Amino acid sequence: MEKKKALEKGPLERLFGSAVARILDFLVTFREFDYSMSDIAENSGVSFRTVLRKFPYLEDLGIIKHTRNVGRAKMYQFDMENPIAKSLAELKKIAAKDVELLLKQQKRTGKSHPKISRATANNKI
Repeated sequence: MEKKKALEKGPLERLFGSAVARILDFLVTFREFDYSMSDIAENSGVSFRTVLRKFPYLEDLGIIKHTRNVGRAKMYQFDMENPIAKSLAELKKIAAKDVELLLKQQKRTGKSHPKISRATANNKI
């Protein structure tokens, strides 16, 4: 059974196709709010175990930060004060625009763009 996600495929997932990219796509897109690990797993479409394995790395880099506790659940948020996080948010914005432009160009011309063809063949779009 496929996991339900808040986003179909985000730009970072399209570029990198990894669980970390899925997590970051979700956190960047909804960065105004904080989420528990289980919410992040469910909404990004990765397993809870994967989130448990990847979070220490993301926290050490300062990309995410612990914001508060709600009962026993720790809440986390994308940290826009961190330079790496800011760069990732900008990369996501650029990637989203580029993919959108390439798809429009492909639709208009009827010709497949090499970048789009490779990404589609690799199931990244």
